[in-house]
Amino acid sequence: MSKIIAGNFKSNLTRTKIQEYYQILDSKIMPNDEVFLFPPFFALQQSQKFQIGAQNAYPANNGAFTGEITLEALKDLNINTLLIGHSERRTLLGENQEFCAQKFNFFKTQDFSIFYCIGENLEVRQKGFEMTKKFLAAQLQGIDTNYPNLILAYEPIWAIGTGKSASLEEIEEVHAFLKTLCPAKILYGGSVQKNNLTEILKLPNVDGALIGSASLDIYNFIDMITLARELS
Repeated sequence: MSKIIAGNFKSNLTRTKIQEYYQILDSKIMPNDEVFLFPPFFALQQSQKFQIGAQNAYPANNGAFTGEITLEALKDLNINTLLIGHSERRTLLGENQEFCAQKFNFFKTQDFSIFYCIGENLEVRQKGFEMTKKFLAAQLQGIDTNYPNLILAYEPIWAIGTGKSASLEEIEEVHAFLKTLCPAKILYGGSVQKNNLTEILKLPNVDGALIGSASLDIYNFIDMITLARELS
């Protein structure tokens, strides 16, 4: 089974740089690779060899939702993959669990592939694993964990962008717990780098990686895809 490698560009890179990135990536993708990219809205387009998804979308066909992108526009762009629940949307932009579930259920009816993110902050983690489990389970409230197009991404907030990944033991422990709640593929995200990717992907119940800053350099990202391919 191939490992999923997904890159979240967040609010980085320009349209010109991303177009160059796409061209190089297209030339390196192999038939069995499972590669997804989540670029800024201005770089959404259809791709033949890898999947492009939106980092966010408002749960409506269209309407007066300034600053948002809706279903009608995504369909026009042939985009049917979406990231929901990322910690930066939850913490910086105030998206609560009810709204995340609303988004999920709207785009579920449209058969979108949904990358749904969950993760605990340092305060929760320091209270122990039982508290961590309760916190993560609450982030699945209102989510159909049996939805066939669901991919779950576990991203401990305290490891995102800090350069400090969770330990292999912590990742394995959480992914084993999440598998009892959700049969979907589960990715790990949180300071995933080329030098720790292989060890992370070898863990039981880790089906791939959601990569942030390490995905911004195309050649680094290609190296990570190659490492995942070698494990498949």
